[in-house]
Amino acid sequence: MSIALETMLVETPGVCGGRLRINGTRITVQRVATLYKQGLCAEDIEQTYEHLSLAQVFAALAYYHANRTEVDAALAEEDALYDELKREFGGK
Repeated sequence: MSIALETMLVETPGVCGGRLRINGTRITVQRVATLYKQGLCAEDIEQTYEHLSLAQVFAALAYYHANRTEVDAALAEEDALYDELKREFGGK
C-alpha cells in the first residue's frame, strides 16, 4: 500500500497552535527542525519519538528543507517571544 506524501503533514486549527505537524501526532515540523538543527539525524529523531516512522520524519525534514526560510523565521519568532516572556516574568 502506498502513502501519498501530502497526507503525512497536516495543519489543524486548535491543534499545536495550528502549526504544521506530522499527521496523527502532536509533533510539529518546527520540533523536528529544531532537533535536526541541534545535530540529530532523521534516524535519531525517529528513535527519540518511537511512534514516528522514518518516512514521517523525512516528510517533516523535506518540508523544512523546502521551506527553510519560513520555518527558521517561525522558530526565531518563538525564541524571541520566549525571551520576552522570560524577561517580563523573571523566568527561572
